[in-house]
Amino acid sequence: MIPLTLAEIRELAPGRLEAAAWAAEVTGLQIDSRRVEEGDLFVAVGGGIDFVKHAIARGAAAALVPEDAHAALAAVAGRVRERSPARFVAITGSMGKTSTKDILAAICEPQRRTVAAERSYNAELGVPLTIGRVETDTELCILELAMRGFGQIAQLCAFARPHVGVITNIGPVHLEKVGDLAGVARAKGELIAALPPGGIAVVPAGFAVERDDLDVVRVGEDVTLTSFDPPVLDTSLGRLEVDFTARHLAANALTAVATAHALGLELPPRLHVEFSEWRMEELPLPGGGVLVNDAWNANPVSVRAALAHLVELAGGRRTVAVLGEMAELGAYADAGHLEVARALEELAIDEVVAIGPRARVYGGRWFATRDEALPALERLLRPGDCVLVKGARVLELERIAEALTAVSA
Repeated sequence: MIPLTLAEIRELAPGRLEAAAWAAEVTGLQIDSRRVEEGDLFVAVGGGIDFVKHAIARGAAAALVPEDAHAALAAVAGRVRERSPARFVAITGSMGKTSTKDILAAICEPQRRTVAAERSYNAELGVPLTIGRVETDTELCILELAMRGFGQIAQLCAFARPHVGVITNIGPVHLEKVGDLAGVARAKGELIAALPPGGIAVVPAGFAVERDDLDVVRVGEDVTLTSFDPPVLDTSLGRLEVDFTARHLAANALTAVATAHALGLELPPRLHVEFSEWRMEELPLPGGGVLVNDAWNANPVSVRAALAHLVELAGGRRTVAVLGEMAELGAYADAGHLEVARALEELAIDEVVAIGPRARVYGGRWFATRDEALPALERLLRPGDCVLVKGARVLELERIAEALTAVSA
């Protein structure tokens, strides 16, 4: 992290600051004492106050027990951002934020000194932690911004101050808080509103941008996907070989390619992407079977895309969909779950294991909880099966994926 003095920390973040005797500045930012390295500032969030001594023992330059943890992290990150000469890219969208970030990072890292968000570090804690990794020589910082309701993206942008704003798509997510798709677009549009004059907006074709002082790139219009025949991805900006096969990831890759081009980067001939965990991970099962662990979250559009990939991946082998209910759909919840039920029927999924009250409409074998489903699923599976695991984040269905792959290890 670009160093900040202890005096600055006191100025930026009211609270109790405990500093090591040798320390005059902090050179990193952490909220998990287990990740603290020498010179870091440990910020106690929630129960973190119990780990102040542990952080100091691990070499933290200082530990802060703030009056307001979110405000403190934002203020510290904002000061680092002020001093950084890097270009900041912020990615949001209803689906594919993390995958797009991962693909863009894979393009950027060989060409620029790049900091990219870990996993889904995309809210009040994660965005400051990403900025807290920016060094004096960082050239590019790729952020991911989450949205649970109106105003959240604007609050994150207030200290992140991105030069480039990327919206992957608009879909039926977080409708409990924003009402409908128009509300989703309005909330995501806070990113475009926050860009500086002369900034770059990378948006889907048809997304309304009312500002005339931005360079607007429309994905699907200005930049198009010509074809995707794995492993070759053809775009209007060039061709590259990729190491993923899911066709819905091609749309995320196109957005990443468009963003990289807008940043003045070259398109590599071959691209290896380290995707964040629980997103389209393909893991081996007995008898040549495959488990697709896409358990991070779910909405009707992403579930249909994952099911289509499962059928293509199976290539005639038996397909098993382990699907949890979907959350935060608001008034669209019933219709959204029925959409998934129709997709299961249209794609002729062989076996369905549905988890959670709203998932009962999926048909197949239904269970109220993840733990109830696992024993039945272990009995159901056969060698060579291709399995998809996907559902709302709150269900933690990655535990099912871990259990099934542990058996085959």
